[in-house]
Amino acid sequence: MSDHYYSGKPGSESKQKMISETLKGRDFTFIVDRGVFSGHAVDFGSKLLIEHFEEPQAAGDILDIGCGWGPIGLAVAAAYPERQIGMIDVNERSVSLAKVNAGKNSITNQTIALKDATDGLSDSNYAAVLTNPPIRAGKDVVFRIYEEAVRSLQAEGELWVVIQKKQGASSTKKKLEELGLHVRTVAKQKGYFVFAGKKID
Repeated sequence: MSDHYYSGKPGSESKQKMISETLKGRDFTFIVDRGVFSGHAVDFGSKLLIEHFEEPQAAGDILDIGCGWGPIGLAVAAAYPERQIGMIDVNERSVSLAKVNAGKNSITNQTIALKDATDGLSDSNYAAVLTNPPIRAGKDVVFRIYEEAVRSLQAEGELWVVIQKKQGASSTKKKLEELGLHVRTVAKQKGYFVFAGKKID
């Protein structure tokens, strides 16, 4: 478990490398490492979420839960510079890398913090929350993240989730609907689904 990307302190030896990615029409340079989620490139699910994410109609901040080394949050921050983007992760190495990558790409409209979303986001009032949830942490953890994300949304705010069919896309959609969201399927490619759920009061 010490080597799990959902762990606070990765046990694997650090071996950083630099990669280049194009996300939402912008070129990025990232530092990645072992012991973090997708520590070699932006994974397909995250790319699908990034490319299909649409700016919410609601005003206010956006949150990236489980930001990893930063691709989702930083791509969204670069695309919508007038928004403030919060980025959180439980993995210390991920948070450190995300901060380095924000600086490397000259992105300043973000805050990056070490935080477990399951501890609660009750003081928030987000216009949108995005997550590529930590499936390997287990269904209970993932559903708790959904619950806290929905709780943190303002009225008309949106929760955006990317998940594979084989990893529980149908149960995710059902859970989001049970939490009171109006859910639409925004994208479906290679077994991955992107759901957007709007909070309707």
